[in-house]
Amino acid sequence: MRFKFIDAKKADHPLHLLCKAFNVSPSGYYDWRKGPMSQRQREDLALLTNIRTIHNETYQSYGRERMTDELRELGYTVSQKRVARLMKGNDIKVIRTHAFKKTTDSDHNFNVAPNLLDGDFTTTGPNQKWAGDISYIKTAEGWLYLAVVIDLYSRRVIGWATSKRLKRKLVMDALQRAIALRQPPEGVIFHSDRGS
Repeated sequence: MRFKFIDAKKADHPLHLLCKAFNVSPSGYYDWRKGPMSQRQREDLALLTNIRTIHNETYQSYGRERMTDELRELGYTVSQKRVARLMKGNDIKVIRTHAFKKTTDSDHNFNVAPNLLDGDFTTTGPNQKWAGDISYIKTAEGWLYLAVVIDLYSRRVIGWATSKRLKRKLVMDALQRAIALRQPPEGVIFHSDRGS
């Protein structure tokens, strides 16, 4: 039906624009002109339409493996090899975005606490040595920062905090939660990266 419409309108509009508007390739149009499509070609065309839709809906992030899984969820019986062939033949590529956010600022004039652990993360019991770190999560609304404090003895998270902004308060909130939960004895060592 799409090829019929393209064929009827090709005198009025450039063929490549019509094909682009209907999400088909010019070679597919020429194959249609040659004669009836085989069952395999019709299946490939249906798969290709779904591949393009999924590709756009997932911000061009799905490769052949995840694309195959999506197609199977839609009810298609398809192999990764076939999906890879269709994607490659129609120039459907994954666009990689390497989101990176710097969470450590070691270039500052503040006092730097001495490294009391000096690489020795072993303990003989709870509440002797704690460690903290910051991670970040990219969400639809922007970056979300997560600060955690773990007890190095149990490797259990004992304090955490989240924030939309990477500020000193984030680490302090996580540490305060750990202190409130554990009420540690005097002398517990809290180790965090020097950017915190």
